[in-house]
Amino acid sequence: MSPVSEALSSTSTTDKAAKALLPLDDFTWNSWSAMETQWRVERLLSRYVACIDEDDLENWPEFFTLDTCRYEIITRENVERGMPLALMFCTSRGMLVDRIVSLREANIYPQRWYRHIISNVLIQSVDAECLQVQSNYVVLQTRRNGQTDIFSAGKYLDRIVLSKGELKFSEKRVVVDTHRVDTLLVAPI
Repeated sequence: MSPVSEALSSTSTTDKAAKALLPLDDFTWNSWSAMETQWRVERLLSRYVACIDEDDLENWPEFFTLDTCRYEIITRENVERGMPLALMFCTSRGMLVDRIVSLREANIYPQRWYRHIISNVLIQSVDAECLQVQSNYVVLQTRRNGQTDIFSAGKYLDRIVLSKGELKFSEKRVVVDTHRVDTLLVAPI
């Protein structure tokens, strides 16, 4: 066996941890194949970001479970240091609705347009009740003067459940790589 092959076939603790994060390829969840489940998850994520990008924020809370949900935007730095301080933290759909009402009624912000790009959607674990999904995102922001900048980049860590025949987020953790928010964090990410 060549040194490269040996190195690639090693089963160190690091390798085992890395393999545990690999996506699942062959499973059935709620009678859906892995391929159909993947498609449904990607469709949920696409509809979620389209809602934000099209400024249809009044419907944004509908992507979350009704009974209990959690939405958090936290910096990668805080996650790595084990610090729980989040940029935004909501623990119910009511808090999500309040966030949008405040955005529309109580606060005045300059108009901005957002475009999300999502990639590498990986279903990382499956159990009878939920899917654990990780994906990467980039959010572009265009200001009224036409200038477009990268507003945020990072990853979504989602807990997705089936509720009344629809996929919903019971938990959405947005881990931002860009820990410095250059403008107000107005809209959800």
